[in-house]
Amino acid sequence: MYKIFVDGQEGTTGLKIHDFLANRNDLEILKIDSVDRKNSEKRRILLNEADIVFLCLPDSISKEAVSMIENNKTRVIDASTAFRTNKNWVYGLPELNREQRELIVHSNRVSVPGCHATGFIIGLYPLIKNQIIPKEYPITCQSITGYSGGGKNLIQTYKTGSLQAINSPKHYSLNFNHKHLPEMQHITGLAYPPIFSPIVGNFYKGMVTSIPLTTRLLKKRVTAKEICEVLSDYYKDEKYIRIIPYNDESYLENGFFNAEECNHTNRTDVFVFGHEEQIMIMTRLDNLGKGSAGAAIQNMNIMLGLDEATGLTAYHTMMVND
Repeated sequence: MYKIFVDGQEGTTGLKIHDFLANRNDLEILKIDSVDRKNSEKRRILLNEADIVFLCLPDSISKEAVSMIENNKTRVIDASTAFRTNKNWVYGLPELNREQRELIVHSNRVSVPGCHATGFIIGLYPLIKNQIIPKEYPITCQSITGYSGGGKNLIQTYKTGSLQAINSPKHYSLNFNHKHLPEMQHITGLAYPPIFSPIVGNFYKGMVTSIPLTTRLLKKRVTAKEICEVLSDYYKDEKYIRIIPYNDESYLENGFFNAEECNHTNRTDVFVFGHEEQIMIMTRLDNLGKGSAGAAIQNMNIMLGLDEATGLTAYHTMMVND
């Protein structure tokens, strides 16, 4: 059996990874007592004993943990932002292109994409790769997420109701300095950082990223339907990416968009709305699923040569702590 250790097991992502691992009988899960979770020596022992280590830690502590690994055997899947643009680490989005899974299989260091970045890249990357959107295009993106994306402190804030006007959606990172911006630009190859406006809503989890396009600024005029067809062809073989048929309102609820529809899954839904002049690409996912813990498990399966879908689902089934 492969030995698995989650360093940062009591954070939001660490707890969710343990939920996924709880139903696995093909892995040996190494655990550290809660009182020892900051004990460097005990962490060092487990970090070096494991075949796969998940790091669910702040950036600086993730870097410290990597430096504590003293062998060539332990493989690391990091959920922080510390290594997402590091050339020595593989970006853990298997669906990115045809080469990405092979890179993940052979890597000892894989960085899990950010939740906002996952939706942004899935919706945009194929269009830049196919030269439909120029790298110089002034991309903007708005993304709304459930409050679990802010970790334990934000979850507690919403549960205790200590925010004024708690039901109002709240914009943040208004200085355009969100921690996902570097990977959003780096992975898509944009010449300039996108204008990114994240919003937290009063719901636990679920996420939608929205990218508007003006067709007159593109290299060639395309319609919303044609954009949908490009994305559908690009992801046609992907189990966890579903391109919704263009103009199919059956996926809406009385014309309204549900940000929580992918919750409890590793699935990403991609919608394209609009017409010949204006287009909106909307990508929906579970920020704790495909946006973090689910993606981490998917990468682990690939790295270990297991069925990629082991322990994951494209559609909701009840899990621990749902």
